Amino acid sequence: MPGNPQEWLTQADYDFQTAEYMFQGARYVYAVFMAHLSIEKALKGIYQKRLNAIPPKTHNLTYLTTETKSQPPEHIDKFLIWLDQASVATRYPEELMKLQNVYTQEVVREILVQTKEALQWAKMTF
Repeated sequence: MPGNPQEWLTQADYDFQTAEYMFQGARYVYAVFMAHLSIEKALKGIYQKRLNAIPPKTHNLTYLTTETKSQPPEHIDKFLIWLDQASVATRYPEELMKLQNVYTQEVVREILVQTKEALQWAKMTF
């Protein structure tokens, strides 16, 4: 686990780049997973900086925004809630083919656009 808040942001950027790489390779399910992980790490950086504590071992973006008293714009907040649900399916898929039918190139392209916006918000919040 990173020892300083800034390291979380460095890893968030790295994970977002990995999401983009997975997208380019048509590994859309993994692109969604990495998109979630990138925001999770950015929020954990905010958590560590604001609360001066090691972030909890959770993947719940809504929990992290609440605990840090971060208030994203409404459209980002809705996206984070949606991405929380999507990440459960991509983290623990019941049936890969079903997920591949849901997370198409077009859908994942939009997810990455929204993830990038959410990361920019998190960095401004930091």
